[in-house]
Amino acid sequence: MLTMTDKAAQAVKRFVRFSEEPFGGLRVGVTSGGCSGFQYEIEMAKEAAPEDQVLDVSGIQVFIDPASAPLIDGLTIDFKETLTESGFVFHNPNASGSCGCGKSFQA
Repeated sequence: MLTMTDKAAQAVKRFVRFSEEPFGGLRVGVTSGGCSGFQYEIEMAKEAAPEDQVLDVSGIQVFIDPASAPLIDGLTIDFKETLTESGFVFHNPNASGSCGCGKSFQA
């Protein structure tokens, strides 16, 4: 359902190592918004909600809410670092279009 590159998994594990908050998993989802209709959400979470799907991806617990699941089925999360910016990059086979920054998409 969801994959993560080695670079993305290493970035998450680095964030966990330096986090002051307890870490239960990574919440990955979609909300309405952005310039293309939907935008990705990714955040560290203490625990899964009762209705969440819980996946083990590269040794990381990933929590996905039921409304987001069909929109991110097959999603690959990568992490890019350049001299001017760094962040997660989303490759979504369900996206029919996306904005220039890659943070929002159409489905």
